[in-house]
Amino acid sequence: MFPDRFGALTGEIRPALKGPARGPLAGLTFVAKDVFDVAGHPTGAGSPDWLRTRPPATETATAVERLVQAGASLVAKSHTDELAFSLNGQNHHYGTPLNPRAPDRIPGGSSSGSAVAVAGELVDFAIGTDCGGSVRLPASYCGILGFRPSHGRILLDRTVPLAPSFDVVGWFARDAGILERVGAILLQHLPAPSHPAHLVVATDRFALVAEAVRDALRPGLDALRRRFRSVEERPLLAGNDIDRVEVFRTIQGAEAWAAHGDWISAVRPAFGPGVRERFERAAAVTPAELADARQQRAAFAERLNAALSTDLVACLPTAPGAAPLKTASAEQLEEFRRQALGLLSVAGLARLPQISLPLGEVEGCPLGLSVIARHGADMPLLALAKRLLSSAR
Repeated sequence: MFPDRFGALTGEIRPALKGPARGPLAGLTFVAKDVFDVAGHPTGAGSPDWLRTRPPATETATAVERLVQAGASLVAKSHTDELAFSLNGQNHHYGTPLNPRAPDRIPGGSSSGSAVAVAGELVDFAIGTDCGGSVRLPASYCGILGFRPSHGRILLDRTVPLAPSFDVVGWFARDAGILERVGAILLQHLPAPSHPAHLVVATDRFALVAEAVRDALRPGLDALRRRFRSVEERPLLAGNDIDRVEVFRTIQGAEAWAAHGDWISAVRPAFGPGVRERFERAAAVTPAELADARQQRAAFAERLNAALSTDLVACLPTAPGAAPLKTASAEQLEEFRRQALGLLSVAGLARLPQISLPLGEVEGCPLGLSVIARHGADMPLLALAKRLLSSAR
């Protein structure tokens, strides 16, 4: 059994797939969030009731298959929040994986186990899923690299869904070169990366975080600036952030209920706090509310994609601050989640790629700086991270 000193890995589900000795990822190890199917093994999705009521998988998720075929070895499945419907990394049934960089704080979710396995140096990289920020936020909390690709660029089959119009395969690594190598496998048939020449510092996104967070990110931002021919400081978005967060939550909730409502009604699973309330809210979304939210999303996505030209990217904080303490109240966690979605929902609503770079520290804890590009410009972001972090060593 693969050793786990952080509580990152599932105890009941331990698949292992050895990659071939040759290949672009040969010799690397990884874990997969327990929403990805592996043939012959159950998929638990962070829920004992899901595990109990679903048969073992008959096929393996394409993302896992591609990585193994490229030489990487899957050593275990990693913990997730229940049905991936959280950003905290706290599972009512299985506990909270230990954040290796901030042991008294939460690791972030729902891809918590994957992030912790990488931050704790259990594996070379890990895959998770990102809907509302479930790769980017734990990457920031745990001090590692986290990548959300353009929506629809990577096949997301044989995977437990949350909200399909937001869900993507995402991945973590400590090393930017490995992050890029994994991307080259998962993002097949993409052209060679071009290097963006222009950077927008999204002043409206930086205005959403405290001065201490802006100060903590300044050295990383200065290093990022030096990688571009021109840098402009200006607002990235227009409109009310609370409305934008509500658009995200409305669509996400409606899609989550469409994906799981029948199962929830039939099984009546024992959801933990937070997840239970989110599904209750999801069940109450009306068709009119959903239609209005989708219309607002389409207009927002069109404007933002138009603003991000082929050789222009934008940077913003990944998170509102350091990871919340494990002792934070439910009300405090929910308020932090809403603040985080003010930053994280941007890429999700517009279906854009985003990378979180471990370039800051606040209150003695890791803090990520993010870069967003237009849809399809995934490999340039990965190449940018490699150039930036390699030169910083």
